[in-house]
Amino acid sequence: MIVPLAVLVVALSVALAAWAAWYVIRDRAVVLRQLWGGAVVEGALVVQAVVAGVLAAGGGTDASGVLLWGYVAAQLVILPLAAAWAFAERTRWSSVVLAGAALVVAFLEFRLLQVWGTFA
Repeated sequence: MIVPLAVLVVALSVALAAWAAWYVIRDRAVVLRQLWGGAVVEGALVVQAVVAGVLAAGGGTDASGVLLWGYVAAQLVILPLAAAWAFAERTRWSSVVLAGAALVVAFLEFRLLQVWGTFA
């Protein structure tokens, strides 16, 4: 169950990053719809955290608890911080921040799957 969620999170994150990058190219600030897009990604991350917690509690992983939950916690914090920064910064750089954060979430998702043992 964790792999389909991971694919969804990566797809949503990359789509959000591409959308924000398009705004960077056009020299525009983040718009509210993009922040709602970030909220959708964050919702998928929360669902994934709950699923990971249930699977970890059932012994579904041999990953280190601190490492696994460190990645999960980092993913849950990055987008809200970037959204707050992007909302406060009303220049093109707000789009840069949002695009970068979305790419970091996608990268962390791949790393989380490696830690979980899916690709290892």
